[in-house]
Amino acid sequence: MQTLNANQVDSTIMEEAGKIIRAGGLVAFPTETVYGLGGDALNPESSKKIYAAKGRPSDNPLIVHISKWESMALICTDIPKEAELLAKTFWPGPLTMIVNKSDSVPYETTGGLDTVAIRMPDHAVALAFIEAAGGYIAAPSANTSGKPSPTLARHVRDDMNGRIEMILDGGEVGIGVESTIVDLTGGTPTILRPGYITKEMLLRVLDEVDSDVTLMRCDTNQAPKAPGMKYRHYAPKGALTLVEGEPDEVVNVVNQKIAEAKERGEKTGILCTDETFAQMKADVVKSAGSREDEHEIARRLYRILREFDEEGVTVIYSESFSREGFGQAVMNRLLKAAGYTVIRE
Repeated sequence: MQTLNANQVDSTIMEEAGKIIRAGGLVAFPTETVYGLGGDALNPESSKKIYAAKGRPSDNPLIVHISKWESMALICTDIPKEAELLAKTFWPGPLTMIVNKSDSVPYETTGGLDTVAIRMPDHAVALAFIEAAGGYIAAPSANTSGKPSPTLARHVRDDMNGRIEMILDGGEVGIGVESTIVDLTGGTPTILRPGYITKEMLLRVLDEVDSDVTLMRCDTNQAPKAPGMKYRHYAPKGALTLVEGEPDEVVNVVNQKIAEAKERGEKTGILCTDETFAQMKADVVKSAGSREDEHEIARRLYRILREFDEEGVTVIYSESFSREGFGQAVMNRLLKAAGYTVIRE
């Protein structure tokens, strides 16, 4: 594992990482959202290796990471005007755009689709790595498929040790949930995965934006057009249930369910907020932060889910969060992690 300073990227390490990619190998790297597992996006064998390392279904598309706008020309057949507007506002940054792919991008990278997901990360290490590797990095999150995404390099090591050639350690990520994905191949730009860039932010740039109907509910009947749409994701080993309702009622229900689980001999855990922390009663209680700070909750979310695994928690109950704004991204991840198991009070 190579430790890097984002303020002064080591060119020697970048050169080594680039050689690994050009030789068809895999390198994990930090972005502003989560750690990515990178391979050569234009090499079908590299994409196959990514799927194998993650244990990821091969119809789940990979995101192509680029480091400069000019790189778009090679990998898409046309550049929608909406893409230019969004890139000027949000790139580099946590926004992925889906456009029609060119023949340069193999179907192994796009999950068999004629579209390609593209983003430009806002992280000095990521951008230097992409440049060193030739400009086109296919990268899902660097975790075993289905598990919480990695926000620290040690999370990557836990999942990928022995499966990949290098891990670039850039410290803890800043955002903590994956990028917003917007499909630009239909009539109206449509959010397929919520993230830091919210619908309200997109509407400051575009005249119209839709949200996919499956963002907050389970629908697995169609092939996924973007990462994270079809399969259970972000899940801890313990059974996770969300509880929605007024805070006092949520506390009562969670504590009741935890007591029942303890009687069955389960090791129990609660994911809550600072506002309810003192009232929660489980073997392991973890706060994601204040309910007033959705960005802090997002940044801590995956780390906490992994800590439950490390501490052997078998049953987890979690508060629910806002389904609006950036809170929608947190709830989208929690719902998928819980397999859409929700108690509503």
